Amino acid sequence: MATSISSIGVGSGLPLGDLLQQLRTAENAPLAALQSRANKEQDRFSAYGTLKSALDAVSSAAQALGKVETFDAVKTSVTGDTFTANARAGSGAIPGNHQVLVKQLASAQVMASGRADTANEAVAAGATGKVNITFTLKGDTTHTLAVDANASLQDIARAITADSDLKFSATLMNDGEGHRLIISSDETGEQNTITQIAVAAHEDGGADFEALSNILTFDSDSGAPGESTMGESVAGKNAIALINGIQVTSQKNTIEDAIEGVTLTLSKAAAEGASADSLNVTRDDAVATTAVTNFVNAYNALQSTIKSLTSYDVDAQQGAALTGDSLARRAQSQVRDAINGLAADGLTLSALGIKTDSTTGNLSVDTAKFKEVLSENRAAVQELFAGENGLTKRVESAVEVFTKSDGLIKTSQDGIERTLKLLEKQYEQTEARIDQKMETYRLQFVQLDSFMAQMNGISNYLTSQLSMLENLSPGKQKS
Repeated sequence: MATSISSIGVGSGLPLGDLLQQLRTAENAPLAALQSRANKEQDRFSAYGTLKSALDAVSSAAQALGKVETFDAVKTSVTGDTFTANARAGSGAIPGNHQVLVKQLASAQVMASGRADTANEAVAAGATGKVNITFTLKGDTTHTLAVDANASLQDIARAITADSDLKFSATLMNDGEGHRLIISSDETGEQNTITQIAVAAHEDGGADFEALSNILTFDSDSGAPGESTMGESVAGKNAIALINGIQVTSQKNTIEDAIEGVTLTLSKAAAEGASADSLNVTRDDAVATTAVTNFVNAYNALQSTIKSLTSYDVDAQQGAALTGDSLARRAQSQVRDAINGLAADGLTLSALGIKTDSTTGNLSVDTAKFKEVLSENRAAVQELFAGENGLTKRVESAVEVFTKSDGLIKTSQDGIERTLKLLEKQYEQTEARIDQKMETYRLQFVQLDSFMAQMNGISNYLTSQLSMLENLSPGKQKS
């Protein structure tokens, strides 16, 4: 009967465990090869992603050069502190000088009710039913709220604020002598004002509305708030400014397109008798210069990326993720071809100060030269970049072949994913075969260990018996 052995080699004294591990290492060689190949495929997949990002960056930088606002950009400068100005991108703002005198800021209407003794107790104690509060707005549109006849000022404030269609907010104020309902417009300007407030019985009838009517009824001719009547404490006014001597009004404290493409934000009215502040609108060639610099940087970054992804280390005799890959070199070539030979009205990239290094293939830009040519021949510069056969469209077309959803990079990555799945399947199958083989080895070693343990036992027994016989022989016995 075989002896039970808890650890291989214990019974025989042989290093069977070490031998089994060495066999496992040898059998795992195919797994290591599969994993190495999978790692390389994953590196290729990531490298294509890096290449795509670099190509997208070049395309985005080229797109900026194709926008009208890049070359028509303007900037504003203001003397004085009554307003600020902003020229909107792509708005067609034209350089020029303007005089702006802010006469009046827009304000939001504020009304205050008559006083009540408390804010959270019924104005008409004991009243039942409902009443209608009707607001007449500028332009004679009306809006009606239904509230309980025994509503408090607090209840009415909540109802007004909760009604988004009314576009007014309400709060409460204690002026030291009583509580008032404060109603304010959410927007500035004369058009956003209430001209009348009327309180009447609800269509269900029967409600006592006199107490509410006394403190809420309002007419635009009522004047300031009284002790027991609603009045206007702040009038809703339009902003007024003289722009180049012409009066312009606005419901808000912003004035758009009175000067084409420019938004004025009014901050305060000029002092009585003050002179107008100046607004200067000038060309902002820094936008175009920055766009050109960004394109040059993106183009050079692409060259550096492709060089890194396709390099070969001679000393280590090891290539990068895309060494020998034709797709990366093809992308480099097509983007380079897209900017070569560009011309518009006799103008070339080189004449603009954008040159190619014959050794590295990188671009450089002389910004002073670019600004000079842009100032002298803006139309030709814009055509060179944004024209039908300009840099923007040529670069976008070259890049799109590689980066679109069904482009060459995506196709290559899809192929890599299929390969990775196949390698994973092969790895699992190979690992299963190795596990089965190693189990066979283990069982054989267990049997060997058990057999050797039995042999060692028999050997020890025989040795012991022979020793006893030798001790019993006549020459060994005592006389």
